[in-house]
Amino acid sequence: HGRKGAKGMLAMEEAGDASVSPGAGRGVNEWRRHTHSTPSVHPKMAAAQGPVDPSSPEQMSWRMISQPLHTGVEGTSHSLHPAESGEAWAQGEAIPTRDITHEAYEDESENGFMPDEDHSLQRGNWGNQIEFVLTSVGYAVGLGNVWRFPYLCYRNGGGAFLVPYFVMLIFCGIPIFFMELSFGQFASQGCLGVWRISPMFKGVGYGMMVVSTYIGIYYNVVVCIAFYYFFSSLTSVLPWTYCDNPWNTPNCVSILENPNITKSTQPSAMLGNVSQALNQTLQRTSPSEEYWSFCVLNLSDDVGNFGEVQVHLLSCLLVSWVVVFFCLMQGIRSSGKVVYFTATFPYVVLTILFFRGVTLEGASTGIKYYLTPQWDKILEAKVWGDAASQIFYSLGCAWGGLITMASYNRFHNNCYRDSVVISVTNCVTSVYAGFVIFSVLGSMANHLGEDVSQVAEHGPGLAFVAYPEALTLLPIAPLWSLLFFFMLILMGLGTQFCLLETLVTAIVDEVGNQWILQQKIYVTFGVAVAGFLLGIPLTSQAGIYWLLLMDNYAASYSLVIISCIMCVSIMYIYGHQNYSEDVQMMLGFPPPCFFQICWRFISPTIIFLILIFLVIQYQPITYNQYRYPSWAEAIGFLMALSSVICIPFYALFHFRRTDGDTLLQRLKNSTKPSRDWGPALLKHRTGRYAPTIPPSPEDGLEFQPLHLDKAQIPMVGSNDSSRLQDSQMNTCMSLGNSEVPAPPSSTGCQGLPSRGP
Repeated sequence: HGRKGAKGMLAMEEAGDASVSPGAGRGVNEWRRHTHSTPSVHPKMAAAQGPVDPSSPEQMSWRMISQPLHTGVEGTSHSLHPAESGEAWAQGEAIPTRDITHEAYEDESENGFMPDEDHSLQRGNWGNQIEFVLTSVGYAVGLGNVWRFPYLCYRNGGGAFLVPYFVMLIFCGIPIFFMELSFGQFASQGCLGVWRISPMFKGVGYGMMVVSTYIGIYYNVVVCIAFYYFFSSLTSVLPWTYCDNPWNTPNCVSILENPNITKSTQPSAMLGNVSQALNQTLQRTSPSEEYWSFCVLNLSDDVGNFGEVQVHLLSCLLVSWVVVFFCLMQGIRSSGKVVYFTATFPYVVLTILFFRGVTLEGASTGIKYYLTPQWDKILEAKVWGDAASQIFYSLGCAWGGLITMASYNRFHNNCYRDSVVISVTNCVTSVYAGFVIFSVLGSMANHLGEDVSQVAEHGPGLAFVAYPEALTLLPIAPLWSLLFFFMLILMGLGTQFCLLETLVTAIVDEVGNQWILQQKIYVTFGVAVAGFLLGIPLTSQAGIYWLLLMDNYAASYSLVIISCIMCVSIMYIYGHQNYSEDVQMMLGFPPPCFFQICWRFISPTIIFLILIFLVIQYQPITYNQYRYPSWAEAIGFLMALSSVICIPFYALFHFRRTDGDTLLQRLKNSTKPSRDWGPALLKHRTGRYAPTIPPSPEDGLEFQPLHLDKAQIPMVGSNDSSRLQDSQMNTCMSLGNSEVPAPPSSTGCQGLPSRGP
């Protein structure tokens, strides 16, 4: 390979005097495994040299590295390219390294520092498995669990709705969740890098990025509104309790100011769904509805009339993005610690509100409406369609977040167990939240003498109108309001963390050089600033119109299409047998037969039926009594198309760049896995992924021969220091122009970190 002009780097293995880093002992098991393994020889080397004794020090193993390595000199770090090291050795100069002896590693191991063989030096990993589970729970359990599921359950047959809901969870939700987790964990890449499995379908990853961008923009606006309500609750009397505020109209009627309002004294329309009372003269509007429309939003009369930016919402949006950035500024190392609070405290609040709600007068009426089965509805196709859609969207499938979060797992983590635990937790949370919501709404309906159906709402109407009004009936109303909106903030932030990390990880993995890995905080900052700027129009007087437009179009049809193509490409292009073998290599057991059947047949079918259901049930988007104009709907469809169009565009782009004698050969080459598909770390590349043949120079990769009969000990420190040690690892490298020059015998490179391609 030296005659071909390829770059080679020889790892020296002689031991020398050493100073040991605190985490040095974590590589001793790696050393033991390599010293007892039989290294492989490249076929051309064997042909040139003849038979090689397995114990010979000349026998080498080849591996690829895609980044320039770094050496540490007296605590500093600088890039050392192969040419520089080759020139140094040719001139007889010693290359500065920090040697680490085997004995030092053994001492560290005996002191309790055991090696972590699954640790990724470049990207980092979760501090422990709890961090991943909590982050994934925070991602899956979002605002939809509180403001959408309870309403769907009531509307679609109460307790009978739980039957199709859990059926869809078993046959579609958990299988797709497991597929995405195992996909990201196996490759240790984000939503773009994983498509080395079939490069022609990399457009699916770009589509996920587009969807996550749309959702991240408007989702944080919802969080900022929750922030505003939270700050507004820091008072002795909630501002939406009475009708004596500057924004109130003559139609405003407060429950507390008129406690005798009942069906017998007021027309039913005056006590109807509060979101339908907007701008209807001579009918009752609640203080919470007018506070929402005229104070918080200062709503304009048309989607095209942006009006003015609401400064109070803009300020809260800035607060939201600042919080998200500071929680993610160190990547998963910081967000993994934050989720201990953001993912668990909402359950504390839900439990407090649950016990407060079920003790209210009339709470049983609301719970009865929520859960009373209407078995005749179970035969309706719409009920099954709603159940499938809710499972699909609430779990966050096809957003790219699941793949991204799983990519930071250890290679052998049991993601099968995690997928079941997280999916079931998400669904149980939805059911639990229904008790919290309907117990309070039942009390409100009892106070008004109305049917629960007249006060039940979903979406923003529930979170910011109906439920806040019900809270005004409780003693110490500001306290319950603070808890409720703080819960919404934490739920929103948990999802927002993963959305932002999805975009950042995709960018960093795609660029992939050492510089961007070290400057990841600036990428995070740039994405956060862009998200803030793009969210400013949503804080205008027409902002709520655009928020709902994005929610209805950007994150509906496209998600279903992306998920269906992902299933087909993995199961039928890459092959279900290949993927099952990958999962077995990673977990130690193949996917259960049930999951394999779901992946190949049942889940794609259900996803396709969801798409059909969405098309059949399509209705023009409205907000209260306002119907969107046709040009706004066209923009909505364009947003949905913008993510899906990435798939055929990138497929065509990749196909045209692929070599092949015939169209069929080019198509085949376009869809087969790339050379660097597989586990990211060399130690995990076994079986068909074993790097027995080095890459060609045309790959643009540098390759490094190593003596495997000596110690290869990764320098892995704590989570916080692993990336720094990765950039300061010590190497001895040489450029192989014709022959590899003989290295100095007095120096060596102990503990060269193991890297994947």
